[in-house]
Amino acid sequence: MRLNLVETTDPRVYDDAVRHLPITSALQGWGYGEARRQLGQTPARYLIQQEGRTVGALQLLRKRLVPGFSTLYAPRGPALESLDLLPGVADAVRRVARPTDALLKIEPPVPFLAAEGVTLPDAYGPFRRADTEQPEHTIVADLTRSEDELFAGLHSMARRNVRTAQKLGVVAGRDDDFDAFWEIFTATNERAKLGAFPREYYETMLREGNAHGGEAYIVLSRYQGRALAGGFFLAMGKGTYYLFGGSVRDDRTNEDGSPLKDAKAPDAFYWNAMLDARQRGYELFDFWGIPRVLDESKHSYGVFKMKLKFSEQRVWYPAYDLNLNPAAPAIVKALRWRKTQNNLRKRGSADDVL
Repeated sequence: MRLNLVETTDPRVYDDAVRHLPITSALQGWGYGEARRQLGQTPARYLIQQEGRTVGALQLLRKRLVPGFSTLYAPRGPALESLDLLPGVADAVRRVARPTDALLKIEPPVPFLAAEGVTLPDAYGPFRRADTEQPEHTIVADLTRSEDELFAGLHSMARRNVRTAQKLGVVAGRDDDFDAFWEIFTATNERAKLGAFPREYYETMLREGNAHGGEAYIVLSRYQGRALAGGFFLAMGKGTYYLFGGSVRDDRTNEDGSPLKDAKAPDAFYWNAMLDARQRGYELFDFWGIPRVLDESKHSYGVFKMKLKFSEQRVWYPAYDLNLNPAAPAIVKALRWRKTQNNLRKRGSADDVL
């Protein structure tokens, strides 16, 4: 089975392929690659063809390392008709790779249930199981159910908090106020000692994610006009992905000086984001990232518990590496060391956030 990678510079042709493939992800969309360009990474987009027919699409991000070496990365990709094509993809990438490309990392966008008896593949042809760049463990929700069925599937505390928010007049939905999202997002990152990219990265993703066939949008939850919770979503095909967000405390007071009631804005945010996605025809809602190892002392555990109130469907998205030259093992070891040092510097712990 010989596959060919045909490079395209037409964003609409490329995104059209990504959008209609059965195995796909918004991170393979053109807009995500343009955002990554803000980080010094160079995207290249290919149609994967077999005997002249398009059977997949592949966005590769080239990351320069030390002079003379680079890596290739397919974020939550490639998009494919079938995972059986992956060995052929390996051969096709080898033919277009540069001599400086030492390693290819892929993250096939097929979720595996985190359930007893479910095993993750160790390999796909020459690809071997490896560390992921995107969150490997996440929670998803099936939006093909009715609204009543979705609500009944929430944890009882989530149902109660959503009703409380509704009674207090919390308004949650799509919102164009990027500054309000940015305030929430940066405050959450500072509180949890998380890292963030420059603002231009997110603004580029918002603009380019909407330009060629996908969707990028913000959902905010407001109480008495103030945005208290929100998130940034990237969508493509049948799925929408909650990539960034958070919440802030409401420190306002009533006229008598007493604190305002807890309006349960985060719960309203999650619920209304799910409803919005369902109403627009999306079938998969990806809550984007829960810890690999649960630790109640960490901020990530609280995030996990919040998301778990809205869906209990936990899944894995494993990653796989393909060595492209003999330097690959040493480069993988160096990248792991650098990641550990970054974690120690930012958070005082060698552990990843998720």
